[in-house]
Amino acid sequence: MSVKKIIVFTGLVIFALFIVGFFTGAIGSAFLGDPEAGLLSKPKVHLPPQPVLPDAAREHFIEYEEGHASSPFASKSAFVLTNTLLSSWITTAILIFIFLLGVFRLKLVPGRIQGFVELMVESILSAIESVIGKEHGRKFFPFITTLFLFVLCNAWIGLLPIYPAIGWIDHGHVEVHLLRPAGTDVNMPLALALLSFIYVEFWGLKILGISYISKFIRIDSLKKGTIALFRGKLMDAFQYYLDFFFIGPLEAFSELTRILSFTFRLFGNMTAGEILVLVSAFLVSFVATVLVYGLELLVGFIQALIFAGLTLVFASMAIAPHSEEDH
Repeated sequence: MSVKKIIVFTGLVIFALFIVGFFTGAIGSAFLGDPEAGLLSKPKVHLPPQPVLPDAAREHFIEYEEGHASSPFASKSAFVLTNTLLSSWITTAILIFIFLLGVFRLKLVPGRIQGFVELMVESILSAIESVIGKEHGRKFFPFITTLFLFVLCNAWIGLLPIYPAIGWIDHGHVEVHLLRPAGTDVNMPLALALLSFIYVEFWGLKILGISYISKFIRIDSLKKGTIALFRGKLMDAFQYYLDFFFIGPLEAFSELTRILSFTFRLFGNMTAGEILVLVSAFLVSFVATVLVYGLELLVGFIQALIFAGLTLVFASMAIAPHSEEDH
C-alpha cells in the first residue's frame, strides 16, 4: 500500500470516528432529541481527594457525597489513603524503576533505556548549568531534576484511561475512583511549593551565611539612615528608612507569596486539565478527546518546566551576593 493510500485511509478513519463520536456524545444526542442517550454519562468532578482505604472511610465518603454526612472523612485522626496519594506513590515507583533500569548493568555502549536515561540526565544538567553555572550546577541538579520529573509524570500519568475507569461503583456509577492525578489535590502542589521555598532559603543561608538575612532585615540601611538624620540630611535619611521599613519587609513578603503562586498555578492547571478531558469526552467522544490529550501533554510539560525552572531561578537569586542584585 502506497503512502498516499495510507494517508487517505487514516484520514477517513479519523473522519468516521469524529462523526461517530459527535453523534454518540452529548452534543449529537441533543441534536437528535435525546440528550440522555450519549455514550458517556454526565461527568462528576470531585474537588476533594477521595479516600480508598480503609473501607470505612470510603463508605463514609460515599455517604458524604449523598448528603448523609457532614464531612468527607470519617475520622481526622486515623490514617486515610486517598486516590491522589496512591497516584503519587505510583509515580514515585515508576520513576525509581526507570532509573534503576537505566543504571542496571551499565555498558560503555549504552542500550536503549540506559541511553534514554543518560540523554535525559545530560539535557537537564546542561539546562541547569546554563542558568546557575557549572560551579553550582551539580549541587542543584538532584532536587531540581526530581521536582521536574515528579511534576511531569504526575501530570502525564493522570491521562491514562484507567484513571477515570477503575473504582467503586454505587448506584451504577463509579463514585470513588481508585486513582486520580496527584496534581488535582491541593495538598500535593502545596507540599512541593513548601519544599521549593525551604530549598531556596536553605541555599541562600548556606552560601551567603547570616548576610542573607540582611536581604529582609536591612540593619545597614537603618544605621545609615540614623547617621544621615543626625547630620541633618533628611532626604537621605528618608531613603534609608524607606529601604529598612518598606523594601526589606516587601522582599520577605514576596518570598512567602511564592508558596501561594506555586501552589495554585499547578493545582489550577492540573484540575482544569482533568475537567477539560472529562467534558470533551462527554460532549464529543474519540477524536476530540485525543486532541485534548495532546494539549494536556504539552500543558503538563510546561507546568513541570515552570515549577522546576522558577525554583532554580529563585535559588540562583538567593545565592547571588546582594551587591550583584543591587547592581
